[in-house]
Amino acid sequence: MKAILLVVAALAALTAGSPCVTDHDELVLRLNKELLRSTEEPDSLPNPSVHIALRLSTHHNLARESQHLNQLKTKLHEDIQKSLSGGQMVVGRLALYILALKSSCHDLDSLTLSEGESSDALLTHLKRQMEKEKEHIALSHRPLTNYYQYSLGILALCVSGVRVSSHVSHKLTHAVQHGQIKHGDSLCIDSYAMAGMALQCLKEAGTPLRNEEELSKALATIKQKLQHSQQADGHIGNEFSTGLALQALLAMGSQVKECSTSMEALRSDARKGTYHNAMAISQTLPALQQRSYLHLKSHECRNEDDTLVLDAAPVVEVLPSLTKVPVRVEVLKADGSSSEYRLDVPSGSSLLEVLTLLRDHQMGFTFETEDSLWGPFLSRVNGEQARQTDRRYWHLSSDGNGLREGIKDYKIVTAQKITIKNTGY
Repeated sequence: MKAILLVVAALAALTAGSPCVTDHDELVLRLNKELLRSTEEPDSLPNPSVHIALRLSTHHNLARESQHLNQLKTKLHEDIQKSLSGGQMVVGRLALYILALKSSCHDLDSLTLSEGESSDALLTHLKRQMEKEKEHIALSHRPLTNYYQYSLGILALCVSGVRVSSHVSHKLTHAVQHGQIKHGDSLCIDSYAMAGMALQCLKEAGTPLRNEEELSKALATIKQKLQHSQQADGHIGNEFSTGLALQALLAMGSQVKECSTSMEALRSDARKGTYHNAMAISQTLPALQQRSYLHLKSHECRNEDDTLVLDAAPVVEVLPSLTKVPVRVEVLKADGSSSEYRLDVPSGSSLLEVLTLLRDHQMGFTFETEDSLWGPFLSRVNGEQARQTDRRYWHLSSDGNGLREGIKDYKIVTAQKITIKNTGY
């Protein structure tokens, strides 16, 4: 018996220092390069979330990151200004823009936006937007945008060292405690994760609050909801919400070990190529490196590694698939009326390509899209618009299962029925 125990102890000693995986660093480096390469896309708006992830990483290509920063300061800045001039809410984009600038240690006071005849600093505009959100929550029990963007706004102000109004923070803690952060009947993992990082920042900053006990309870509630949402395979929610959820748990002080099932879920998805959308990678990469948006508060741009080099992009000739798959597309309007279309499409087509084919076949189907940081999304279908201001959107499902990817990323490889439904939330 004693001999057996000695053997077990010896084996434990041999394996104690062994890493649980051998390809972790390789996967992180690959995702880092994919994210850096995404900044080369000339037709897309520069993504501040991508910039934040690049700056939080331990590997850098400082010249490329500087170029991307300049694109943010021109293209994204102009896009936010255009929306602001049109009277639109810009909380989410402005908050991410500020966090991206902060990640590059850029002087936030050197940039301004105009509204009416006044020109003010970015943080001034964000505080003004948050006041509008707060007032709308008081009247309608929900933000003009959503609690994800509302939390982002609080986080950006807090990370930038700006005092957040106790009335603004109370609206978020109240929403957490009263189950108001949801999308329809579903729990919003992304929104809870962002709320967790925002409230944790306030706690660490010692921000004056209406009720400190309420803040502690809200943080405990968020942590509990994220932990209880973990699936058997390690995903928290699904593969596209796990990265942000892990960032939040790390920020709130949870021990997330490199060998945990959630970390392995991220690595497994990375190996399978699940994260081909730059926005998804930008939320996953920091988590794999045990970092979160809260690290931006103490981020210093000194003595940074500058060894990240991109290999020449391989020239890939994409040949049209000879295999066709039948697809049915059903459109359900807000009044309950429906239309159905059928066509055969090349296997591997994106849903966006399928909808374009359907429109080009002049079968009475029309659609329009708008851009977002996640890619294009449907805004108008068959003449009917689903607007965020009306708390509506086009819900997409395949054979009754809601899609987890956008129209540009979701691929059609088997026969299926796509349902596009004008849905309220």
